[in-house]
Amino acid sequence: MHGKGLESWGAFEPFHIMLNDYRVADIVITSHAQSRYTDRVSQSEGNGSNGEIGAWLWQCLKQNRIKPYLQSKYNAYLIDEDTVVIAEFKQLEGVTSLSGRPLHIMVIISFLGRISATPQLRDLQTYYSRLRNSRRMKLMKKRRKRR
Repeated sequence: MHGKGLESWGAFEPFHIMLNDYRVADIVITSHAQSRYTDRVSQSEGNGSNGEIGAWLWQCLKQNRIKPYLQSKYNAYLIDEDTVVIAEFKQLEGVTSLSGRPLHIMVIISFLGRISATPQLRDLQTYYSRLRNSRRMKLMKKRRKRR
């Protein structure tokens, strides 16, 4: 995804972008994240291909529009103070920056949605506990029906 959808990378422009302590050199979008993007984030009727999402994320990174969310244990990030993204970072093997520091790949796991559309995302801990409890209750109801 590095550089896709962008005009051109200048000669003096770095080929990585800092996010927290990570030097992001590439973005990988999982199929789950792509489907969540089209379901929960995309306003247009477009299909939200990997190239479009990747170019949008690169622009957000370059313009410092991606900020860490309050709870860092979920690897959650806020885009434009509205969209919640879950991301992991993996170190690129054998590739370093000009200063010798390791570069990372940003793997987009999921798009949780927009806070403006889903106010429950304001507190991720209660959001995840509600999801767990609702799944548990569904399983318990299924078990009761079978007996």
